[in-house]
Amino acid sequence: MAEDEDSLYVLTAVLLTPAQFPSVLGDDYPAACERLGLKPFAEGYGLVLGQDGAGARWTVVSEDVTQVACAVAAWDCGMEFDLSPDERYVVGVLPGWPLALSVSAPGVPEPHDPSQGPAVEENRAVLCPPDTSEWGPAQRRLGADEIALQWAQWRAQVEEDVEFVETGAGPDPQVRRVLEEVRAYVVTPPPPGRIRSAFASGEARTLRADGPGWSVVARTDDIAFVLLDEAPGEVRPVGRGEELPNLLSALDGIAVRPAA
Repeated sequence: MAEDEDSLYVLTAVLLTPAQFPSVLGDDYPAACERLGLKPFAEGYGLVLGQDGAGARWTVVSEDVTQVACAVAAWDCGMEFDLSPDERYVVGVLPGWPLALSVSAPGVPEPHDPSQGPAVEENRAVLCPPDTSEWGPAQRRLGADEIALQWAQWRAQVEEDVEFVETGAGPDPQVRRVLEEVRAYVVTPPPPGRIRSAFASGEARTLRADGPGWSVVARTDDIAFVLLDEAPGEVRPVGRGEELPNLLSALDGIAVRPAA
């Protein structure tokens, strides 16, 4: 462990790449980068969140995405990994944290915003997590994250005969509008990260699509769920029918995927 205030006690790390980024930060990768004041380079970044010896919150931005990815994978498996960002790859040290953490470093003061340091002297805005206390874009995206993570539980709540909502038909104009915007992505690809594809069980993929005011979570072998800013707390299922399989296949074809 570090012994001076300039050293960092690492608490966690996350990836910020087109295929993997904290959804709470934005609907796509460029939006998430903009929130941190970073340029949306295709290779992405690794974000290391920690405290200095005085307890201040700091976010280290590293271009060594592979190192951060290895650390995250090891921690997810319950293994130890000493993540010490190599200064050669550090492109920024930002005051504050962009995500809410419930942990803190032992033996140092409680987490707080830094009051000194180069970033503070440059009047750089202190990072803070998006407000998720009320329903809105950030809370909606977190809800979509939860559905993707707990797919089986959410799927079990849906009737097997739910039908796909056809364009220009059906009882839910809000869902129709979202599906039309999703279809438009196939014709005109959106910014990187608005459509992401991740591993699922079997040969299926979990798809995530976001847009202005909505999020869609689906499995390529199953149905889809829609969340809307204008419908707080609601999750609306979209059955497979005749069209959904082709739409999901087309989205998977243009989606960005994790490197491994």
